[in-house]
Amino acid sequence: MHFDFRLEVGGVLRSWAVPRGPSENPRERRLAVPTEDHPLEYRTFEGVITKGAYDGGTVIVWDQGTYRPLSHDRSGAPVPFEQSLEDGHATFWLDGTKLHGEFALTRFKGGDAPGEEVWMLIKAKDGQATQDGPEAPDPYLARSARTGRTLAQVAAEEGSGPP
Repeated sequence: MHFDFRLEVGGVLRSWAVPRGPSENPRERRLAVPTEDHPLEYRTFEGVITKGAYDGGTVIVWDQGTYRPLSHDRSGAPVPFEQSLEDGHATFWLDGTKLHGEFALTRFKGGDAPGEEVWMLIKAKDGQATQDGPEAPDPYLARSARTGRTLAQVAAEEGSGPP
């Protein structure tokens, strides 16, 4: 069970698996492991992916919205978002149904295997940040930002793989 954090970049959804889910508390840094890029059609997919398949299981869209890149270089000039990800630190503003405000994705070390990357998803200390609340979103109680359904409701309906 994990949350996929996806941002549209360069015509695909750049994706990170966030095991404990995102947090709006700046003290709660979240592990974010890069996964393969996904086609844009995955933005709206909800259903059941066959167990045993890559990322098999029940899927809902926990949050949706837009983002605005915020990364700048040392002189204050904007840095293209793809470049900031390549450089290992990207800041952005989320306007989602659930997540709001400034966040950063920061590459902090390599993983256990050669070529593996490990990132952190971190909420900035801004007017949208929280200081308390649940430590992590409960995926079993979560409702889709698109349809209002829970994982159990989606699983009870006949599912199909992504488009």
